[in-house]
Amino acid sequence: MPSTESLGATYQTNGFYDEMLATDGQPRPVYRRLYERLNRLGPAELQRRHELAMQMFRNHGITFAVYPDEQGNEKVFPFDIIPRVISARAWKRLEAGLKQRLTALNLFLDDVYGAKLILKQRAIPPEIVLSSPQYMREVEGLPVPHGIHCQIAGIDLVRDHKGQFFVLEDNLRTPSGVSYVLANRHVMKRVLPDLFAGYPVRPVEGYVHELLRHLRWLAPPGVDDPTVVLLTPGINNAAYYEHLYLAKQMGIELVEGTDLVVDQDQVFMRTTRGLRPVHVIYRRLDDEWLDPIFGRQESLVGVAGLVNAYRAGNVAIANGLGNGVADDKAVYALIPKIIRYYLDEDPILPNVHTYVCAIDDDRRYVLEHLEELVVKTVDASGGYGMLMGPTSTQEERDLFRRRIEARPRAFIAQPVVALSVQPILDGGHLRRAHQDLRPFVLTGPEVHVTPGGLTRVALKPGSLVVNSSQGGGSRDTWVMAEDDRDYGGDGDA
Repeated sequence: MPSTESLGATYQTNGFYDEMLATDGQPRPVYRRLYERLNRLGPAELQRRHELAMQMFRNHGITFAVYPDEQGNEKVFPFDIIPRVISARAWKRLEAGLKQRLTALNLFLDDVYGAKLILKQRAIPPEIVLSSPQYMREVEGLPVPHGIHCQIAGIDLVRDHKGQFFVLEDNLRTPSGVSYVLANRHVMKRVLPDLFAGYPVRPVEGYVHELLRHLRWLAPPGVDDPTVVLLTPGINNAAYYEHLYLAKQMGIELVEGTDLVVDQDQVFMRTTRGLRPVHVIYRRLDDEWLDPIFGRQESLVGVAGLVNAYRAGNVAIANGLGNGVADDKAVYALIPKIIRYYLDEDPILPNVHTYVCAIDDDRRYVLEHLEELVVKTVDASGGYGMLMGPTSTQEERDLFRRRIEARPRAFIAQPVVALSVQPILDGGHLRRAHQDLRPFVLTGPEVHVTPGGLTRVALKPGSLVVNSSQGGGSRDTWVMAEDDRDYGGDGDA
């Protein structure tokens, strides 16, 4: 493994914020003990343990199938064995900001599908919200348990060149990735148990217990021992491993649409002993596929009549329907105002500055600066449908110019965020790679943030795209339970 001095030569002038190493090449305080242990292990031993980790991932079937090989085989989810460390002080601020954001977003969803006060008072432009392709007029006035529309959220965070955290994206529909958080920690404890010595790392294993507790809390009134199921589109879904993993860990049934039936607005599960009532559904398929009567008639993965049972209050569905309007990247630009409107507070976590192409001045600026910006469609995910201006060709920019001019509401643009970096192990050597963070937030009796989250890493050299669907990988995320001088009490993490 390279020495601290050689790392300093590599990292001093790259212009990015390195989370492990300061500008002089020395490890930041919160990483110091970890860095020393990695150096003592040496490159050959680290590589051996990395290969052992990947073998464990293969043996446990930890896959992500968005990018199969030419034969259509699933690939093992790429993994880096060097953990990311976040100080207790830094995490305290992140946790407060995430709780604030989810509280406001749930109030927003309840309002825009109900009284619409924020729109009537024009605290935000109603035309931006109501023109969203993810806004579902069909669910206006639909009662939701406890007024909570989003029970499970994944919020994407990035750090800029100064090390400041920003919210890049909200995922309030069917966020994926938490199984890899749990799998990464399990594998790390097996292949590098010595790294945990002397570090007060907060556990992540409690997520499954909290998820089940929050789901059971949603059950219709009068149900003392609710039956909870996880509804999956099936084995061909990219995140099927996660569906299977979470259902098994919670001790609930993993079901497909054909396993459920609705009779007189009651949902039942087919079993070898007959029909069994179902009270709570953790669904992992999108709104339009959930019920062929309600959404796409050609849906073969949904359950006919499910939405009527939901409307009657006989079954709870998590997440609720219509949450996509809060995922819309044009609505994302309004969230600081949404937080101020509902909570009368300034946002703890800032947004990345966003230009909404539906707004004339913003659109003019975007069209004049395409080579400097990242352009995204408002409803795409997974790193698809993007223009990376600085690396784009004239042909690509001309194409996006025409698309923006034809459908301005469909696009937003943001400055390129110089995502923070951290060394990854690559063939026994270290090289820098960009990373983001997706913490998972559960909203129920209270708002619960699992300490850490999914750190996604852009494994392709020089790439800023961390999405699993674009070849990104992940690493374990350590949140410190306490800070002192040795663990970076100054907040350096």
